[in-house]
Amino acid sequence: MVRESQGNYRITDLAEDERPRERLIATGPGGLSKAELLAILLRVGVSGENAVQLAQRILDELGGLAGIQRASVSDMCKIHGLGEAKAAQIKAAIELGTRLAREQSDERGPLSSPADAAAVIQLEMQGLVQEELWVLLLDTRNRLLNQPERIYKGSLNLSLVRVGELFKPAIQKSAASLILAHNHPSGDPTPSPEDVALTRSVVQAGKLLDIEVLDHLVIGYGRYVSMKEKGLGFA
Repeated sequence: MVRESQGNYRITDLAEDERPRERLIATGPGGLSKAELLAILLRVGVSGENAVQLAQRILDELGGLAGIQRASVSDMCKIHGLGEAKAAQIKAAIELGTRLAREQSDERGPLSSPADAAAVIQLEMQGLVQEELWVLLLDTRNRLLNQPERIYKGSLNLSLVRVGELFKPAIQKSAASLILAHNHPSGDPTPSPEDVALTRSVVQAGKLLDIEVLDHLVIGYGRYVSMKEKGLGFA
């Protein structure tokens, strides 16, 4: 457990015009770096490092914001200067951002493009540590019927993923169409041959069930690929 001590550097040890909290209040959060925003949550550094320097080291050791999003509290506590309380505060802040994005998706109108669909799930899916397959169910006006549903967790493989299971929620909720989405924990959204094979099978099954498969999105960190736009798996 990291405790504040006389040897720890506080944000108040910085010059007033360099203090992240004061700068945020004066000019807004947009002008602050990731390290400065994280330092506001940390509030205190450690011996030899102020809060901003500690925040930058956390970002470096965990691989940026994506790494922090994926790391567990126990993983974060392995970093010198970061205890359970501060790790929990950081994870709570990230979860608030994720929930904000989810609430905003509830207020969206029809999903008229791959970018619209990706915006609903990007923030949450890019932080997953394992591959997951989600389904977005749409009505006849391309509006979301409910929150995206997780159908499968683990490496996607046509021999393991039951195509019929993908359509069960759509049938139960009388969806007119659906969008598949899965993440690549590596951060690279380039579709694999297995992704293409699964897409082709799902599209064919959708035609038989009269439920159109509008797209299959592959989510990476800060990026996505629309397999429909690439013509992968869609005849």
